[in-house]
Amino acid sequence: MTDISQQNKEVVTRFYNDVFLNHDMSKLDTYMRDDYIQHNEDCPQGKAGFIEFFDVIFKAIPDFKYKLLKMVAEGDIVMAFSTTLGTHTGSEWLGTAATGNKLEYNVVDIFRVRDGKIAEHWDVADTFTFFRQLGVIRNRLAELEK
Repeated sequence: MTDISQQNKEVVTRFYNDVFLNHDMSKLDTYMRDDYIQHNEDCPQGKAGFIEFFDVIFKAIPDFKYKLLKMVAEGDIVMAFSTTLGTHTGSEWLGTAATGNKLEYNVVDIFRVRDGKIAEHWDVADTFTFFRQLGVIRNRLAELEK
């Protein structure tokens, strides 16, 4: 692995630890470029959009965390495979009141790092498992059966 690949991996690792494990957005300027591009259509653009998106998640799932399973880097690209864990005990989320349901689903995040900061992000998540565990799919099917 080249030095830049290792450096980029370290940026993403610190970002994961501070934001997704400690829910600390105060260091976001350290990790994310001002012109950050988000390719997840559910998340608003830029740092402000990222904060807005995860603020809602952290309020709904106070014990939200990622369990990092594998991280690889090549040049400016860092890919992370992780399991998202948490319990929906907080506020309403996605139209569903707090259920107390445990969540455990897999996510692949792809980051492009430029000049030591995250410039772009893509993700692929096991949303079927997520919505089933949250109760959204079961609730929606019950509505359709009425």
